[in-house]
Amino acid sequence: MLGGNVHLAREGCAVPTSLQLRIIATLLVPLPALALAQSIGGPLTPLPAVPKLDPARVELGRKLFNDARLSPDNSQSCADCHRLDRGGADGQARSSGADGKPLAVNTPSVFNASLNFLQFWDGRAQSFEGLVHLASGSAAQKENGWVGVVQRLANDPVYRVGFAEAYGQPVTAHDIEDALVTYQRTLLTPDSRFDRYLQGDTSSLSLEEKHGYQRFQEYGCIACHQGVNIGGNMLQKFGVFDDYFANRGNVTQADKGRYNVTGDPEDLYLFKVPSLRNVAVTAPYFHDGSAPTLEAAVDAMFHYQLGRTPRDGDKALIIKFLQTLTGQWEGKPL
Repeated sequence: MLGGNVHLAREGCAVPTSLQLRIIATLLVPLPALALAQSIGGPLTPLPAVPKLDPARVELGRKLFNDARLSPDNSQSCADCHRLDRGGADGQARSSGADGKPLAVNTPSVFNASLNFLQFWDGRAQSFEGLVHLASGSAAQKENGWVGVVQRLANDPVYRVGFAEAYGQPVTAHDIEDALVTYQRTLLTPDSRFDRYLQGDTSSLSLEEKHGYQRFQEYGCIACHQGVNIGGNMLQKFGVFDDYFANRGNVTQADKGRYNVTGDPEDLYLFKVPSLRNVAVTAPYFHDGSAPTLEAAVDAMFHYQLGRTPRDGDKALIIKFLQTLTGQWEGKPL
């Protein structure tokens, strides 16, 4: 995603339009120049290995992640929306909340989420701990919500033993969140074919997939989809070269993006750039789930974010490259 008011993770500031145009010009140099200027990965880096964390806390977090007793009415667990057998999402444009009503935005994948610089589409959580606090806080939205959750779990002998072993004390709201964070930090999907390519195994990609990666760089996709998560490290306006929301219609409060957090008009329609890891298995796309297929998502990016029409065959090559970003979970491809 290019253009507009770009907020970078490393600098936390907006890039002026004139500077941004120079960035675009740099990205559109001929492919041979790109090849000379960049290493194999350029601004992309392989995923790290799954961290080795306290196994007792990881296991406790796994149980909690799958336990519906964390929701206000005992009806829904984290895993209901973040299905690990569906790329860490649930395949719906908008998941149903605990009250049965659709959520305001699309549910992003939980895989590799701990590596994002901000959390939620509007970046309202400054850390992964903050994400878990806000997400699990649905139980606390009702009066004494956490009191009820803690009591329910403390009444379960499995949890009583688990928390005593992992934390050396009875069940607390803080330790519930810590266990959830610990478990979800293990939800990384390394060893995609592209990761192997970045690590020097050039045979892991076909010639067409390598050309797709070149096109991904040439058209400027890499200006926003970069870093270890191939995204997730900046905020960007949705609709740079055309008014996405006017064309789609029915603008909602959630469509205002970062503006809902800051109240700053400059942040209107600003969203966290999503990670492209596992993108081939996490349809539908965008904060509103409006793109049902990867092809439709790429079309929208070319139109709204790049303001360009791809040359014949280039879109297909880029999609082939994106399909190499699917990693592995517990030793198996997603």
